[in-house]
Amino acid sequence: MLAVFKREFFSYFKSPVGYIALALFAFISGYMYVNMFAYAQANIPSEIITMISFFVIFVPIITMGLLSEDKKRGTEILFYTSPVSLFEVVMGKFLAALSLFGIMYVNIIIHMIITKSSSGTVGIGVVGASIVFFFVAALYIAIGLFASSLSDSQIVSAILSFVILLFFQMLSTLSTFISNGITSALSAGSMGADKLSAIGEKVAYAVKWLDPIAKTQQFRYGVFSVFPLVYCVSVALVFLYLTYRVLEKKRWSQK
Repeated sequence: MLAVFKREFFSYFKSPVGYIALALFAFISGYMYVNMFAYAQANIPSEIITMISFFVIFVPIITMGLLSEDKKRGTEILFYTSPVSLFEVVMGKFLAALSLFGIMYVNIIIHMIITKSSSGTVGIGVVGASIVFFFVAALYIAIGLFASSLSDSQIVSAILSFVILLFFQMLSTLSTFISNGITSALSAGSMGADKLSAIGEKVAYAVKWLDPIAKTQQFRYGVFSVFPLVYCVSVALVFLYLTYRVLEKKRWSQK
């Protein structure tokens, strides 16, 4: 697994992908921070949470070639003939992408240092927001890695990843639309307003429950909870397992 990790991690800096992702992250977070700092409203937790909303852009860029490029070049055959297990291949690539996010986070650490030196405090919410940053990054990277396993085209993989991540990003909005839609659709029936409202609220809650961003919003205020983190890890493991199964199916189809 270590060999796969090193290969993938250093490959980010042998191509424009790693530099583009780092530069884009630095530009967006820097622009946000300068604007907040200029108005004496530097809020690191808000910056971190806002940057998470841009994962829908960063993750497809970083993960689109993790497996699709091997398929395109035909080097994926090495996964099936080397002594390294497919699970180790998946985890090595996953950790390489997550490590790149760790380098991205250095930019926010610099902002913390500047804020600390100027105002004297950064708040307990920074710890919570930082935890959310890496757990949501792990979840989204697992999704992006799965999308990369489905095609030998980086563009197609990036689009698939973007669509799935955008769906996750819009779950809160989608829950509102569903709730309002159910209420409107049933309003002509014989059911009472209270029952309609209850149905809409339950459906909206069920959809919103899947939203990792909504589940972790409280962390920015220093309110910690284990369940949202368990949710992120659990869903990430599901997508990592699906990625493993895609590779395993490919292995048996070649025999």
